[in-house]
Amino acid sequence: MRLILTSVAVLLTATAAQADMGVNFQWGPTKKCFDAKSPPMQLTGVPEGTAKLDIRMVDRNAVGFNHGGGKIAYSGNSLPYGAFKYRGPCPPSGSHTYQFTVKALDGKGKTIATAKASKKFP
Repeated sequence: MRLILTSVAVLLTATAAQADMGVNFQWGPTKKCFDAKSPPMQLTGVPEGTAKLDIRMVDRNAVGFNHGGGKIAYSGNSLPYGAFKYRGPCPPSGSHTYQFTVKALDGKGKTIATAKASKKFP
């Protein structure tokens, strides 16, 4: 019984950590059509033990297009313009909605929290 309760407590703690992490970004200085520099981002609730961030972007209107992203060392909750390289937004017409997914990784590369944010461009 104690093992089950301990397992449930660990699961709830992990879920709470994931629910608490957040990301927000502004396109800011992002140039249209494949700007290789990432937009400025703000993170909140990054769990203790985070060593790296794995950041990816997808175009919600053209899901098959690979914008990539990158892994960077975690050094604080503010990521400046150009913190990692990727293929920036370039909607063929009108605006598209882009989603960033940020995963907090521990020293062994295990995901310990995930946050997502979406915005239209332009």
